[in-house]
Amino acid sequence: MNLHWPAARMGCVLGCLGLFAALRCEAQNLVPNPGFEETDSCRHILGLDQIHDWYSAYLTPDHLQSCLPYGAANGLPMNMFTYQQPYEGNSCVGLFCYTPYDAGVEQREWIMVPLLDTLVPGQTYYCSFRANAGFGGNLLHPTIWLASNHVGMLFTTYDRHWYYGDAYPAPINYAHIEYPQILADTVGWSLVSGSFVADSAYTYLMIGNFFSNALTDTVHLAEADSVLLWWDNSYTLIDAVCVSPNPGGCVLSHGIEEAVDAGPFVYPNPATDVLVIGQAMGRGSVVLDMLGRKVWSAVPIADRQEIVVRDWARGAYVLKVDGGLGAAAVKFVLTE
Repeated sequence: MNLHWPAARMGCVLGCLGLFAALRCEAQNLVPNPGFEETDSCRHILGLDQIHDWYSAYLTPDHLQSCLPYGAANGLPMNMFTYQQPYEGNSCVGLFCYTPYDAGVEQREWIMVPLLDTLVPGQTYYCSFRANAGFGGNLLHPTIWLASNHVGMLFTTYDRHWYYGDAYPAPINYAHIEYPQILADTVGWSLVSGSFVADSAYTYLMIGNFFSNALTDTVHLAEADSVLLWWDNSYTLIDAVCVSPNPGGCVLSHGIEEAVDAGPFVYPNPATDVLVIGQAMGRGSVVLDMLGRKVWSAVPIADRQEIVVRDWARGAYVLKVDGGLGAAAVKFVLTE
């Protein structure tokens, strides 16, 4: 009889190990090199030249490293664009999330990584990363004086690797996970998180601001006359990226969703024929064009107010909705 106990105990142990392994797999982060720590070298150069797994999907994001001398162009905490310690470990990535028009083109920086496993359509995934508004770098003429919104995550089924000389991609005006408020905390690391149901077998993840200038809000971090040269750019640091099929696999916050639900919104955005205003019932609402001219006003009597916009000029507009704490503003765009 006793001869069976070792086998039984071994089976129990293996069963427990299998259970723990299953739990670990279920909570697995599907993002390789999530903290940007794995790299071929500690190199004093801007760009993503030596980092493992990650690469550019638009222009030249920067791999920032603590191993470099203080004040190096891509060093930490001091570099060309900001002064900041990484959220965790010794590295993070910096990217431009807003720049003004350059020869008629809106420029952004996006980073991209192939996921460790293909997302399953119909399954819910939980996502998060940390972001910080870059400010206070050592560039001779400071360039980072704006904070912007919409930094987020976009999943794709195909590679969008960007090489020097490639055409600049058009704004997508969509993200699966995003930070809708202006991310203006230059000291702490803000949590960007949320969940979504995969509608395709996504194999890649991109991070950046995927919205056009017309749909991106900004705020100045310093007075224009306080610097020698004013460049309206927004630089954001990214760290601790996570995607998991398990709600406990990534750090999540419900504050963003609650803040979004509390205010007015519009959809679809961009719109073509009909625009729906949500959560503005009983509140004075007005739509202004980019010249500040009123093109529509009303007090919605329903939680979802439809406006026929097919005859409006194509372009960007602002919806302002009165409230107890002041007016809320929402940007939207009409397209062909």
